[in-house]
Amino acid sequence: MRVESLSVVLDSAAGSRPILSDVSFDVAPRSVLGIIGESGSGKTVLSNALINWIHKPLRLTSGRVLYQGRDLLALPEQAMANLRGREIAYIGANPTIALDPTIPVGHQIVEKLKEVEPGISEADARKRVIDTLDAVRIPSAVRRFDEYPFQFSGGMMQRAMIVDALVSNPKLLIADNITQPLDVTVAAQIIRLLRDLQSAFETSIVFISSSLGVVTDTADDVIVINAGRIVERQPAARLTAAPEHAYTRELIAKVPRLWAEAETPEPSPGNDIVLEVRDVERTYVVRDRTRLFGENRVRAVRGVSFDVRRGESFGLIGESGCGKSTLSRLLSSIEQPDKGSIKVEGRDIAGLKGTPLLEMRRRFQLLLQDPYNAIPAHASIGRTIEEPLRIHGLARGTALKQRVRDVMTEVGLSPDLYDNLPVGLSAGQRQRINIARALILEPSLMILDETLSALDQVEQARLLALFETLQKRHGITYLYISHDLAMVRRVCARIGVMYLGRIVELADNHTIFENPAHPYTRTLLSSVLTVEPKPFLPETYLMEGEPPDPIHIPAGCTFRTRCPFASARCATEDPHLVATAEGNGAACHLEPGHLPPSSLLPAPAGRTAACLET
Repeated sequence: MRVESLSVVLDSAAGSRPILSDVSFDVAPRSVLGIIGESGSGKTVLSNALINWIHKPLRLTSGRVLYQGRDLLALPEQAMANLRGREIAYIGANPTIALDPTIPVGHQIVEKLKEVEPGISEADARKRVIDTLDAVRIPSAVRRFDEYPFQFSGGMMQRAMIVDALVSNPKLLIADNITQPLDVTVAAQIIRLLRDLQSAFETSIVFISSSLGVVTDTADDVIVINAGRIVERQPAARLTAAPEHAYTRELIAKVPRLWAEAETPEPSPGNDIVLEVRDVERTYVVRDRTRLFGENRVRAVRGVSFDVRRGESFGLIGESGCGKSTLSRLLSSIEQPDKGSIKVEGRDIAGLKGTPLLEMRRRFQLLLQDPYNAIPAHASIGRTIEEPLRIHGLARGTALKQRVRDVMTEVGLSPDLYDNLPVGLSAGQRQRINIARALILEPSLMILDETLSALDQVEQARLLALFETLQKRHGITYLYISHDLAMVRRVCARIGVMYLGRIVELADNHTIFENPAHPYTRTLLSSVLTVEPKPFLPETYLMEGEPPDPIHIPAGCTFRTRCPFASARCATEDPHLVATAEGNGAACHLEPGHLPPSSLLPAPAGRTAACLET
């Protein structure tokens, strides 16, 4: 593919604004070209232009996109439709909206394959799809073929979209920010998978991302785009070692560091407990489609206990499917636990209903991940933010409107937006509306469930600074539930690590990131895609595949099926988290000294890297 002088503008009532300006580059055969830039730099518009998917209010003003000598932008729609999905494949950042929720995943991909290759038989199409599901390492591909999208985790959904893209053996794959919503272990597996498949299928890949660590770990060459213009192109290794443009150097400087120059947050000075969680469990009963009237029990949360002190930032990390979001629904009283207690400021909320629950909801607020679906599109910004005050009867008339405008100013929104609809606002601005809606009730606890994961690192840094300011000003306590380890490293003084519904390690920030006691914690750290050296090497710790099925949890240690250091004891005896005098602890039979030492630190004298419990 060759892109020549591509320019796109956005038409609005205020006039035309350039989105892409004179963009030119080549994509070599059997190569991976990375495109990096901040949110709003024009990356997604560029990815859409490469498949001739520019619609109003966007307008192409100049340029060509040449694919094997043909200008895609000049092709009739039917001719372009014959290329999309056949020779040119596209994967977006949100796999959950790409498939029909009423049709099994494998059947949808077969339908696409038969459309691309009309002569292929049903049996051959099914076999090719299952083989490709195997190739992307989806476990039990034959069984998963007949499962619905809601039965797939986020990581498996993204792999299914890779299958959907690659099943027709395309010559060019455009991947637009596909690792942004994924946790670190799945993202690392997807990156390795793309490289393997790119070699096996001899497919060229245009890999677009807002994460510099992801792009440099994936691409052969990298293009840096700023405000719709290409400012630099270099080989991936040289880009981080010797950036030439000031904007590239600024991007590299903004990449969060987990170890080099990392600041460790100070723990809360007091012992006042805002959130107390004790032995919380949640099990779902779901239908077993293999048996008439059969049922399965999904153990989503298993015996979780921890405390969060007033004024601190506490983090919960773990892979997709580990139970973090289920736990957030329990902590915010959207669902009730089957067992255990959840106390907010000393009051057990697990059994509250009606008016007592409504009154307690003023004390804790939940902020969700998706900044678009969390806000009603038909309501004005001011009406959305003032709704909690109306529900609780806390203000009305002029006082209500003034309170809303004050909160908008506090979170960085112009009060002039009061009567505007949220259409046209960026993800960061929409998330500020969510923050304002929660803050207006003056809560003591905010539960942030992947609240910043949809934002690029620059906008994320701005909101983190806002959270810190609000914490100092109002004494708010934060519970960060996230797969973004760099963000957790920066803001959380204490951290719990979840695996398969259970907390397997609980420790202070320094211990978690510098000398964790559980192999799973080290696995998470080895998976981080970053521009700095990592103390825990992927070749030692990186896992494959998905966690065990929560319906069929293995005996003994639940991590042993993926642990590189599992012993015979791990197969029979379930380890429990036992805290030390410092409050740290790990649910593991191995002593911390029996794990391989950090690659950034010298090994203790007399100890080898393979010294395991016997």
